[in-house]
Amino acid sequence: MITFYHAPWSRASSVHWLLEELGVPFEFSPVNIRAQGGVPEAYRSIQPNKKVPAIDHDGTVVTERAAITIYLADTFSGAGLAPALGDSARARYLTWLVYCDSVLDPVVAAKAHGIEFMGPRYSYGSFSEMVANLEKALSAQPYIVGDRFTAADTQIGSGIHYATNVLRVLPENPVFTAYLDRLAARPAFQRYSRREYEKAQAAGMVGSH
Repeated sequence: MITFYHAPWSRASSVHWLLEELGVPFEFSPVNIRAQGGVPEAYRSIQPNKKVPAIDHDGTVVTERAAITIYLADTFSGAGLAPALGDSARARYLTWLVYCDSVLDPVVAAKAHGIEFMGPRYSYGSFSEMVANLEKALSAQPYIVGDRFTAADTQIGSGIHYATNVLRVLPENPVFTAYLDRLAARPAFQRYSRREYEKAQAAGMVGSH
């Protein structure tokens, strides 16, 4: 069984989507990252910085989104969401997974605080370079790795969605809009979206109906 350490509408959301795509059983372990007193110290034994997401798969703990994605998609390879070892697409797949955490996420966070480029001493480059890279890739192919959906799309797609619709720092771009529309049409994406909303509602983040 997979225990999924989760907070709604957080960086854990992309892993939630991935779990829905894989179709494997899992249970939520809520982590209140928005608690007034902070995340309980006991959670540090799972995630050293008390961040989400994290998973515990039958005693094996994995943290960091790229690592979790690689682990889950390879462990449950029957879902076909990861190019296999020896597949030429594997290198692009791994590159985009790491790029999401090491470039996309930090430059989007910086941009949301009014910073376009942190300077050459920072490893992840500029926001405009990131946007150009994504646009080039998604103009050439329907999904981030190529012609088929992979687990990398759950991570890159979530990043683009958040930057576009929540932070509103990504410029309007028909390439990104078409990509997000393709992703939103997936049944697993729709299930994940509904469950995220329900979890957010239960946590008091949205009004009840």
